[in-house]
Amino acid sequence: MRESLFENMVKSAGDAIVFADKEGVIRVWNRGAEKIFGYSEAETLGESLDIIIPEKMRENHWNGYTRAMESGRTKYEGKLMPTKAIKKDGGSIYVEMSLTIIRDDTETKGALAIMRDITERWLNEKEMKKRLEELESRK
Repeated sequence: MRESLFENMVKSAGDAIVFADKEGVIRVWNRGAEKIFGYSEAETLGESLDIIIPEKMRENHWNGYTRAMESGRTKYEGKLMPTKAIKKDGGSIYVEMSLTIIRDDTETKGALAIMRDITERWLNEKEMKKRLEELESRK
């Protein structure tokens, strides 16, 4: 019963919950991820994380991902990190992401990311910063 409860909680969460194995292959994709990124679970399971990572960010992403899988740790653990992502329609969004490396007793299994779309907030803050800079330059 407990396992099915956890499975239902993950599937039903409004935030995107994505788990990728050590190779960066998507193994869990919930309804929140479907809503945010536009891909169904069936379209993503077995696919690379590259489907949501902007091309210009992939090299840095994979370098960090490989280090995290080898060490079983990431410097982002326990932190909320804003980053850019891409949706199925090719549009860019900003997400706030928390990342956890998943291990069992013997090895690293992969990475769990919980993400929330912050595009509107990000763009509003960017616009406010721009306006503030303009006002300060008038002094």
